[in-house]
Amino acid sequence: MQTASDPWWDHELAGCTFADARLAQRLRTLVERMSGAIGASLPLACQDWAGTKAAYRFFANDRVDEGQILAGHFAATRERATATERPILVVQDTTEFTYQRERARTIGVTCRVNSGRDKAGRVRAHTVCGLLMHASLVVTPEGLPLGLAAVKVWSRRKFKGVAALKRRVNLTRLPIERKESVRWLDSMRQSTALLGVPDRCVHIGDRESDIYELFCTARALGTHFVVRSCNDRLAGDGGHTIADELGETRVRGVHRVEVRDGQGRIGTAPVELRYRRIHVLPPIGKQKRYPALDLTVIQARERGTPVGRPAIDWRLITDLPVTTRTAAVEKLRWYAQRWKIELFHKILKSGCRAEEARLRTAERLVRLIAVFCILAWRVFWMTMMRRAAPDAAATLALTRTEMAILDGLVPDKGAARTGGRTLAAYLTKLARIGGYLARGKDPPPGNLVMWRGLSRLTDIELGVMLSKAAPRCG
Repeated sequence: MQTASDPWWDHELAGCTFADARLAQRLRTLVERMSGAIGASLPLACQDWAGTKAAYRFFANDRVDEGQILAGHFAATRERATATERPILVVQDTTEFTYQRERARTIGVTCRVNSGRDKAGRVRAHTVCGLLMHASLVVTPEGLPLGLAAVKVWSRRKFKGVAALKRRVNLTRLPIERKESVRWLDSMRQSTALLGVPDRCVHIGDRESDIYELFCTARALGTHFVVRSCNDRLAGDGGHTIADELGETRVRGVHRVEVRDGQGRIGTAPVELRYRRIHVLPPIGKQKRYPALDLTVIQARERGTPVGRPAIDWRLITDLPVTTRTAAVEKLRWYAQRWKIELFHKILKSGCRAEEARLRTAERLVRLIAVFCILAWRVFWMTMMRRAAPDAAATLALTRTEMAILDGLVPDKGAARTGGRTLAAYLTKLARIGGYLARGKDPPPGNLVMWRGLSRLTDIELGVMLSKAAPRCG
C-alpha cells in the first residue's frame, strides 16, 4: 500500500515487469513527469531533449506492450477491490480515438462518416483514422473507481460496415469468435480472473453488451451481470417473447429517479417497476450450442410524457434474483454506475488529450494510451474519493510534503482549523489551486479543476525541492 512518504506511482507501478530493468525505471520517470503535466505534449512534460528522446524511444520499443505498462495498475486494482466487502461492479464500454494523419494505414481506421454532399448532390463519405479501446473499470456500488481490470486497444485495416456485412452473411448465425463483439466476453474473462472473486463481481454493460454468449460466459465463470437489454428474446416454450411476459406482469412499485433535462435543470421522475424471472431461450441459430437460461428482467418505465427530454424506459436483464422492490432499485442503481466509464473516457480525451498525440504508428499510440489510462484513473479516483470517503485520512491520496504545501497555499479559516485534516479538506485545497471557488452552494469539484490542481501542485513541489537543495547565502 502507498505510504505518506511515497509517491502514488511507486505503488501503482510496483507490479510492472520488463525484460530490461531500465524500461521499468523509464516508465516510472514518464508517469512522474506526465502526471505533473496532464494534457501537455511529451516535450513539455519531459522538459528537455534528453528526456523527450528517451520517452519517444520507450514508446517505439517493440519489447514494450500495453499489458506490461498496465500490469502494475491491474495488480493495484485487484488489491483495492479485494479490500472491499461490498459487491464489485465491473463496468465495460468501448470508445474511439480519432487522429488526423495523411496515411491512415499507419494507425488504422474506425468507421466511415458522411461528409455532406458534392455539387451533384451525391452523398460523400470518408474513412476515420483512429483506434478503438474496450476497457473494464472496477467501481464500488457508491461509484468510487478502484482501477482498470482489462484493456484492449485495436484498429481496423479496412472498415467494411455492418450494412455491407448483412448483405453477405446473417450476423446472428456468425460465431461470436469471428465478431468484434467477442471483446465483451474477453474482457469479462480477463477482469474476473484478475479480481479472483467471481461471485462478488457484477459486470455492467449498455445495450451493446446484450449478447447471449455473454450470459453463458458469466454462468461458466460463476460471475454475475446486469446489462441493458435491446433484444426481445424468445421466452418460455418459444411461443412468446420477454416483452409478452413483462406485459402480463403487474407494477411492483414506483421509484423516483433524479433526471436532468436539455437545459440542465435537475428534477425527479417517477418510474414504474416491473420484474420477473423468465426462462430465456438462445437465438434460433444457436440453440444447439447454448442452453436456455433463467434470468431476471427488470423494467423501469416513466409515467406520462416528460417535456424537454425523452421518457425513461429501461429494461435490464440479470442473472441475479430480484424478489423485492428494494432489490430492483439496487440493480437500477448499479446500472446507473455505467456512466462512470463515460467520465473516464472523457478524462482520457479532454484531460490527457489522447487524441492530440502526434506519435506516428498505432503501436506507439497504444503504449501512450496505456500510460494515459493510469493518469486518467488517478484523477478520477481523487475526484470521487472526496465524495465517497470525505472523512478518510489525507495521507491516503497525498504525501506529507504535498499536504504541507497545500497548507501553505490555502490556509484553513475559522471552524476548518480544527477539522481540516481530512481527505475532503485537502482535496478541496487541491481543487482550489486548480480554480475551484469552494463557495457554500458550489457542487463538489470535478475532474477538470482536480487535474489543474495536480499539475500546479507538481510544479510548486518541484520549486520547494529546488529551494531546499540550493546553497544558502550569508
